[in-house]
Amino acid sequence: MKRLLRGGLVVDGAGGPARPADVLVGLDVIEDVAPRGSIPDSAADGVVDASGKIVAPGFIDLHSHGDLVLALEDEPLRRRLVHGRLAQGITTEVVGNCGLGAAPVAPAHARELRDIVAWMTPKDEAWRWRTVGEYLDRLEDLGVPVNVATLVAHGALRVEEAGLQRTLPRGGSVAAMATSLDRALGEGAFGMSLGLIYPPGSFTPSSEIDPLARILAGRDALLTAHVRGSSETLLPAVAEILAYGRDSGVRVHHSHSEAVGPAHWGKISRVLTLEDGARRQGVRVTYDMFPYTAAATSMAAIYPPWALAGGLTALVDRLRDPATRARVRRDVSSFVPEWPPWGEGGWAHNLVLAVGWRRITVGTVATETARWAEGMSLAALGERAGCDPFDAISDLMIAEEGRVSQIIHGISGDDSDDSGLVALLADPHGAFCTDANDTGRGLPHPAAYGTFPKILGEFVRGRGTITLEEAIRKMTSYPAAILGLTDRGVIRKGARADLVVFDPAEIGSAATFADPRRMAVGIELVMVNGEIAVERGELRSMDAGRVLRR
Repeated sequence: MKRLLRGGLVVDGAGGPARPADVLVGLDVIEDVAPRGSIPDSAADGVVDASGKIVAPGFIDLHSHGDLVLALEDEPLRRRLVHGRLAQGITTEVVGNCGLGAAPVAPAHARELRDIVAWMTPKDEAWRWRTVGEYLDRLEDLGVPVNVATLVAHGALRVEEAGLQRTLPRGGSVAAMATSLDRALGEGAFGMSLGLIYPPGSFTPSSEIDPLARILAGRDALLTAHVRGSSETLLPAVAEILAYGRDSGVRVHHSHSEAVGPAHWGKISRVLTLEDGARRQGVRVTYDMFPYTAAATSMAAIYPPWALAGGLTALVDRLRDPATRARVRRDVSSFVPEWPPWGEGGWAHNLVLAVGWRRITVGTVATETARWAEGMSLAALGERAGCDPFDAISDLMIAEEGRVSQIIHGISGDDSDDSGLVALLADPHGAFCTDANDTGRGLPHPAAYGTFPKILGEFVRGRGTITLEEAIRKMTSYPAAILGLTDRGVIRKGARADLVVFDPAEIGSAATFADPRRMAVGIELVMVNGEIAVERGELRSMDAGRVLRR
C-alpha cells in the first residue's frame, strides 16, 4: 500500500534545513520526495495529513540491550515490552552491546553466559541458538518489530572459551576467540562490543584484545567499548580504546560516554579533547550518549571483579561466607581504582565509591516477595533493614540469587548541574542512544520509553541546546553511518521507508523514574519499512522490521 505524507516539514536526517515537502511511501522504500503539493493524491492509496508536523527518518538506537526481549517467544509480553520503543520513534536498534550478548554460546558455559545477561532477560525461556547466525535466524523466524543489527559480544566470545574465569586456559584460546569472531562477522555481526567494566571483560588485558581489534580492522567492522572505568580511571580507559584504533586502524566507538560521580564530571571536557586529538591523528572514533544523569545496569556491578569470577552463583556463595564477605565489604567501602586494573585483585570502577549509597537504587528484582525493594536507594534499604547498606543489598542479592538490577544516579551531572551531560549532547561526534530496555519487571530506566522525545522536547525546544536539524542528524544519518548503513537514516528517493511524524510543539517524554512506562507524547506516526507500526500511540504492527546483516 502506498501512502502520501502530505503537508509536513521534512527534516531529511542529513543535516539540511527543514523544508516543506511531501513524501510518497511505497512498499519498503521512499518512492519520491517533492515540493509540497506537487505529488497528486492519486499517486497513493492513502493520504496522511502531516500539516504542522515534522517528517523525519526513523530514529536509530545504537545501544540497546533488547537482545532477549526481541527473542521472546511469549508474544503478548514481547508486544508489551517493545511498544514504548516504537512509540518513541525507534525504527532500528543495535543489540549485543557492552560485551553482553546472547551468542555465541557453548553448552559447557551456558549458565555463566545466562548469568551475565540475567539483568536484561525478561523471563527464562529456552535459547534456540548457539551462534550469532542462529540467533539472527531465530529473530527472523519470530518476526521483529524494528530493524535489528547486532554486534558480537566480547564477553560471549570469552565465556565460550573459558567461562567466567580470570585467565584463559593454556593453548590457543585467543586464536579460538579470533576464529569465533571471524565467524560471527561472516554471519552478519556489524562488529564487536567490549564490556570492560564487566566480567569477563574486566579480566581481559589489552594484549588479549589487540588481535581481535586487528581482525575487525581487516573487515572494516566496528569496535565498541563500555570503557574500563568512568571515574578515577576514565582518562586512561579512554586512552586504551583510542590505542586500539591507533594501532590497528579499527573504527572505535565509545559506548554511552559518561563520567560517574561528582568528583569526575569535570573530566568530560578532557575526554572530548582526547578524542578530538585522536581524530586529528587519523583515529576513527565516535561515541554515543543518553540524555539522563542516571544509568541502568546489573547490581552485580557494585562488586569487585574477583568476587564475580564464576558468575552470579559464585558471587552469592562468596556473600554467604563470612570471611569472604568481609573482604568484599572492604573493597566496596574503600578500594580506589588504579591503572592498569586487570591484574589479580584489580578493579577499574568502584561505583559505590564514585556515587555513594544514596545515588544507587534497586531497579528490578527476580521474585514477587522482594518487590518492596524496587525503587529504594541502597542507603534506604539499609535503614529499613537496620544494618549498613552493604549488608542490606548483599542479603537481597543472596535472596534473589543475584538477579537484581540497579539505577545509578550522578552520571555526568545531576539536577543542579548537568553541564557535563550537555557538553556530550551538543558535541557533533556523539550519537544518541537509550542504553535501556524494559524487561517487564520492576522499574525500568525511563530512557526505554523517552530518550529521543526527551531530546527533542527538552534540549531542542525547551533549552535550545542544539538545533532540530542537528538533533535529528545525530538520531538518524549519523548512527547509520557509524554502522555502515547506506539506505537508512535519511529521507530521499530510494531510501528505506523508516519514518517518524511528530508535532514539534508537543513532542516530549512523559516517562519518569517513579513512573517509567509512560508513553512519549507528540508522535503521530511511526513507519518501519513503509508499514505503519505505531499510530497516535497505538501499536499497529509487530513484524515490520528486518534483521540486518552486515
